[in-house]
Amino acid sequence: MQILPTDRQLEFLDWEFGVFFHFGIRTFYEGHKDWDGLEMPLEGFNPTELNCEDWIQTSRDAGAKYAILVCKHHDGFANWPSKYTDYAIHNTPFRNGRGDVVKEFTDACRKFGLKVGLYYSPAQMGYSEIDDSAYDDYFINQISELLTGYGKIDYLWFDGCGSEGHSYDTKRIVAEIRRLQPEIMLFNMWDPDTRWVGNEAGLAPVNVEYVVNRVPFSEKNEPDDELGQDMFLPPECDVTMRKDNWFYSDSDEDTVKSVEELMGLYYYSVGNGANLLLNIGPDRRGLLPEKDKQALLAFGREVKRRFQSPVAQGFTVEENEATVLLDELTLVDHVVIEEDLKTGDPVSEFEIFVKPHKGWHGGIQVYCGKTIGHKRIVRIPAVSAEQVSVVFRSKEGKAKLKDVKLYCLK
Repeated sequence: MQILPTDRQLEFLDWEFGVFFHFGIRTFYEGHKDWDGLEMPLEGFNPTELNCEDWIQTSRDAGAKYAILVCKHHDGFANWPSKYTDYAIHNTPFRNGRGDVVKEFTDACRKFGLKVGLYYSPAQMGYSEIDDSAYDDYFINQISELLTGYGKIDYLWFDGCGSEGHSYDTKRIVAEIRRLQPEIMLFNMWDPDTRWVGNEAGLAPVNVEYVVNRVPFSEKNEPDDELGQDMFLPPECDVTMRKDNWFYSDSDEDTVKSVEELMGLYYYSVGNGANLLLNIGPDRRGLLPEKDKQALLAFGREVKRRFQSPVAQGFTVEENEATVLLDELTLVDHVVIEEDLKTGDPVSEFEIFVKPHKGWHGGIQVYCGKTIGHKRIVRIPAVSAEQVSVVFRSKEGKAKLKDVKLYCLK
């Protein structure tokens, strides 16, 4: 049986790159870690210069197509005025108790044209002491606030950390989410539309898999969660801008990733057919730390520099061979291939051949690989060519390519 992607999943893959914002009560308490149990009093939360518009405009300028805000992390603090907890933004000094980070974030996303994603941690400190059914009520009530109070939400990101072994009424939870926002996409858990790649290093395997029957639930959970059936689930690679911290810290500015390292992550994620989700922790003013901001913008400029202007694109296909002709002998060092994922018969093997002259019989193999997926960025040692061909194979012989572009980075 063919396992086909939905239109929403194909759209998600087209987004390619998003920015993750970890911001909340923990931003204001240096050195706190997940599940450490240390108190973080509400009076500490007061980002007097909060500027979500700058977060999102910067993300857009760096090439991001979506953004995700942490609405509630494992500490339980609500970044919106939730009626179902006192540990929330309306009981802080911020905006004299009338602030709402979720609203400012979602409004900014729509102003600058980014898809809206919200992160919510199902588990939180102390939840194991509450009756499962009562906690499910609390969970659904808070999710309902988020899905009814802020317009269309494109992506709901559940974090499995802390939920290992806990029993949720998942059918009830998912049914309510789907009822409130039928077009929403869910990350990784229960009724997923996308999946976690399985690490927080930003790395997808070279041979990407979209059809899977299990997903990694969290870094602490072994083995992976069984799905009970094969499902098409595009992978997403989340990673921090700094070495370890998801939230802002005073102590690790020197670990902000270089453009070279960020480009490596881009090749290993987007270049292997997955999405890249890059995290930045806004600081205690509510602003992007300047070094992180400049690194994000420099990364976006470098992606644009490398891939904005191909030396050739457009191809002809004869059986299982896609051919790009160049007007003259041209130096090529990148081949970017996109597969049509609607066929249900993914590419299982491909080769790249170059011809220094179009009249040559046959070509010289310069690369061979297995999967292509949404996008495969292939780097090869620079070679002069008048023709480049991609020969591809699949189990049923029905695979198709959407695009082939050639680049030379100077």
